[in-house]
Amino acid sequence: MEEPKITEDLIAAHGLKPDEYARILEIIGREPSFTELGIFSAMWNEHCSYKSSKKWLRTLPTKGPQVICGPGENAGVVDIGDGQAVIFKMESHNHPSYIEPHQGAATGVGGILRDVFTMGARPIAAMNSLCFGEPSHPKTAHLVKGVVEGVGSYGNAFGVPTVGGEVRFHRSYNGNCLVNAFAAGLADADKIFYSAASGTSMPVVYLGAKTGRDGVGGATMASAEFDETIEEKRPTVQVGDPFTEKRLLEACLELMASGAVISIQDMGAAGLTCSAVEMGDKGGLGIRLDLDRVPCRERGMTAYEMMLSESQERMLMVLRPEKEAEAKAIFDKWDLDFAIVGETIPEDRFLIIHGNETKADLPLSKLSSTAPEYDRPWIPTPAPAEMEPVPQIDPVDGLKALIGAPNYARKSWVWEQYDSQVMADTVRAPGLGAGVVRVHGSGKALAFTSDVTPRYVKANPLQGGRQAVAEAFRNLVACGARPLAATDNLNFGNPEKPEIMGQFVGAIQGIGEACTALDMPIVSGNVSLYNETDGTGILPTPTIGAVGLLNTLDDLIAGAPVAGEIALLIGETAGHLGQSALLAEVFNREDGDAPPVDLAAERRNGDFLLANRALFTAATDLSDGGLVLAAFEMAQAAGIGLTLESAETGFLFGEDQARYLVSCSFDQAEALTVAAGRAGVPITAVGRFGGETVKIGGSEAPLAELTEIYETAFERAVG
Repeated sequence: MEEPKITEDLIAAHGLKPDEYARILEIIGREPSFTELGIFSAMWNEHCSYKSSKKWLRTLPTKGPQVICGPGENAGVVDIGDGQAVIFKMESHNHPSYIEPHQGAATGVGGILRDVFTMGARPIAAMNSLCFGEPSHPKTAHLVKGVVEGVGSYGNAFGVPTVGGEVRFHRSYNGNCLVNAFAAGLADADKIFYSAASGTSMPVVYLGAKTGRDGVGGATMASAEFDETIEEKRPTVQVGDPFTEKRLLEACLELMASGAVISIQDMGAAGLTCSAVEMGDKGGLGIRLDLDRVPCRERGMTAYEMMLSESQERMLMVLRPEKEAEAKAIFDKWDLDFAIVGETIPEDRFLIIHGNETKADLPLSKLSSTAPEYDRPWIPTPAPAEMEPVPQIDPVDGLKALIGAPNYARKSWVWEQYDSQVMADTVRAPGLGAGVVRVHGSGKALAFTSDVTPRYVKANPLQGGRQAVAEAFRNLVACGARPLAATDNLNFGNPEKPEIMGQFVGAIQGIGEACTALDMPIVSGNVSLYNETDGTGILPTPTIGAVGLLNTLDDLIAGAPVAGEIALLIGETAGHLGQSALLAEVFNREDGDAPPVDLAAERRNGDFLLANRALFTAATDLSDGGLVLAAFEMAQAAGIGLTLESAETGFLFGEDQARYLVSCSFDQAEALTVAAGRAGVPITAVGRFGGETVKIGGSEAPLAELTEIYETAFERAVG
């Protein structure tokens, strides 16, 4: 088959700018072959090379006594004591999920699970953060249904509990939904597997499912904006098989225990190309691949297609040669492909042979670590204009507006499609704050959460970045966990626009400051740029996935308020209504500044809550919707009414940070107030729990009526 001629149009179709192509010519001293062009395109696109974000990612705090391995590997590794480690990461599958919701979301889950088990961990928990357009948009209901089904079908069949996440709606996602998938696993801290190849003439082994044409060019597609040609991109979405992935997990863990593995890398974005290049580059070696040995499920595949296919459920490994027979027997047992497709070589070469022809011969190190790196021009986001006053409203009417909006209604329709109990270690399922999973065979547990408030980030990227980390910190603290570390999934528009790059820079600065102040280093992550359609970008959405540790399940805060208990508010309330849920849902306004985040207060108030967990029954952090929404959710979960004394809109609906609501008996309230005084922590009695009605200020409604609104609004909104 004759290879296409390299033209300006072909270069542009591969996402390469003229100056990048000129750099390729300089590196190799000749025109690339079609396969070589595809390899450079895959390795130098935004999705694989982080060329617009590397400069800023380096500023994030990534180290700490708890960190075993930070960014740069498949996932981050954090010590949880007793010789054990938690391995976790969050990654986007945004563009594929918009084009083909079910498979896009399913393969997003599959990919993040492989990132975790390729390091030797058995996955124990999954989460997801989903952003869709307006519920009234003609595509939204289709996307919600397809994405939720895709997430559920893959995770449920694979057998990992989905324990948390978030779902939001905003018109900025009408043409570009976000699907951010998180996975965490457990491993022995001294049995972690890395991707750096070592030793020359070592066999390079292909493991797992066969290679097809699905996903060819997927990484390049993920690094481009959408336009009217979106339907043509459907073939670049991969197709997943969770049952094959389950077999691959078991085979890989058995293989790792056998001592056969020198290094291992999953085939994710850019498939065989990226996995081979990363292994060689990290080990300072070259790689030779013979594509005639690659197991294919379609006839007549070209070298270009094989190198760029993103078929799922595949791994690449460097093997100890003396263990070949033992390793092959394991994969035969699990009915998976095992093929020696190449070897490590001492030269700095990426050599691709197909049909006895050399299809690519490139300097391997130039493909990965010396990919283009840009210092994009950026302009700071201007300070928001002075905000118009917010009228006082009937507080119960305001509450009804919030719980009747799909952003704040109960999301049980979503999480009921996920198996949260598989593996039988889930202590706290979705819907009540951070998810909690027992560390099997020990007294410990791990807590998981994901958080961001995109409208804050748009108004004030620095404060919005801080707030995403602070809210994740509070969610973990509110269930009794000590925050350990975080992963970031940075979703933004086109970085070539200085105002978008300014959002990115501001958010990174805020995230870095908060992670430092709260001892939550970033240990892994993903950047997803070019989330735009026809030139209009999404709200900047830097999702933070965070993990916390409970040394014993006795530390878990999972109670519900009891009738007669007092509601105590921890933290200071100034009544900040800028960019609030109340403004958006009641007044259809998105104005004002994001709430300021006092990181010292976040740390002090969180430490106070953990130190005094014996003095209250239940706790939640305050975020969107302020005191009213937090108090209602606590009461509704307990099936009891609620009285809040204040009628002041700012006090009730303000979204000031560093705050928690706790319920406690009269005696506990006295003791907690004394302790707060000693610690310099603001504390206020705001009401009490009990009865069958919700009374706020002088307004009231039956709990049953409000529960009906809360539990049905989401399904009504998305059909």
